[in-house]
Amino acid sequence: MTRKRLIIGGIIIVVVAVGGAGVLRGRGDKGVAVRLEAVARRNLVSTVTASGKIQPKSKVDVSSDITGRIIELRVKEGDMVKQGDLLLRIDPSTFEASVARAEAGLASARAAAVQAEANRAQAERAAQRSRELRAQNPNLVSDEQLEQAETTFRVAEAIGTSAERQVDQAQASLQEARDQLAKTVLRSPMNGQVTRVAVEEGEVAVPGTFSRETGLLATVSDLSVIQVNVQVDETDVVRLHMGDSTEVTIDAFPDTTFAGRVTKIAQSSSQISAAAASADRAVDYDVEVTLDNPPPGVRPDLSATAKIVTATRDSSLSIPIIALTVRENTPISSEIAPADTAKGERETEGVFVVQGGVAQFRPVKVGIAGEEHFEILEGLALGDSIVAGPYQAIRDLKDSTRVRPMPADANARKGT
Repeated sequence: MTRKRLIIGGIIIVVVAVGGAGVLRGRGDKGVAVRLEAVARRNLVSTVTASGKIQPKSKVDVSSDITGRIIELRVKEGDMVKQGDLLLRIDPSTFEASVARAEAGLASARAAAVQAEANRAQAERAAQRSRELRAQNPNLVSDEQLEQAETTFRVAEAIGTSAERQVDQAQASLQEARDQLAKTVLRSPMNGQVTRVAVEEGEVAVPGTFSRETGLLATVSDLSVIQVNVQVDETDVVRLHMGDSTEVTIDAFPDTTFAGRVTKIAQSSSQISAAAASADRAVDYDVEVTLDNPPPGVRPDLSATAKIVTATRDSSLSIPIIALTVRENTPISSEIAPADTAKGERETEGVFVVQGGVAQFRPVKVGIAGEEHFEILEGLALGDSIVAGPYQAIRDLKDSTRVRPMPADANARKGT
């Protein structure tokens, strides 16, 4: 009886041990905890976001072409002006003297021209008489006298022509002096608002030959059309099109968005110099966005952000952005990969599709990217179960790995 009990007890211990090992093995083979999500249809909006500053469509920097002291400043920042309104005056005394000198020079040149014309006419008559007398009687005028009379006429004629050119030169000098005098009065080049006054009355205005900022006197802007000048990265600018709709936020007007549209896309980058181009820096392109209804009180140089809509898709198959990953593409035996093939060329984009608790990597072709989802063009069907998180699990996941869904509370804690 005792021996029988011992045998039964041993069998029970073995069964329990085997069962326990099986339970432990089953528990250890439950798989990697992942967040699962079904491929679904969604409305997607692809956008490009860029920052920049508010600028008027038309803006003119007023500068001086002459050097002189400012004796009158008629405007201040914020004033509304019309085309032709007086902005400022420069001391004209030096230029008035130049005009007077040029007028005197012109009068002198004209008097010299009159005198030269009289001498020419007299020399012409003397030469004509010599020719007539020579024709009547060769003995009355010798060859030398006739030749001298004709030479005198030609010289007088040349002097007369030179005097006429001197008159033209004096007229040009007078016109130049008058133009310089006219430049002492600076007027508004267009209708608009004075958005900058860079000088004070009494300062000396200088031409901005080598520096635009040095010669700047004032800025007149047409604020009837407001634009946002933003810089878009080279990887995004190819997605933009003229007329793309845009949402603009202005830092000075919080919690408000303004509608706009793309009206200009630069064809060359905004790099300033060859030295900057050679530096290791991002390449940006200038893009202009025109606001449909700019807010009242908007000013140039306010900071703004533009969200440009580049494409939309209605009810398109989509997956979370985090679900898309890259794995090395192993060629089949019939494929011969070149020895110098870059690793990046052997990588394939795809997702892990879960069937029967096993995750299989499946290559996919994606379209546009929304804020949180990719459009799927090829590789998946509606309702397919895919691994959609967490990030570390997708990064480390291997093909044919067993997976199990994460509890709902764990999903909420870890997110994506």
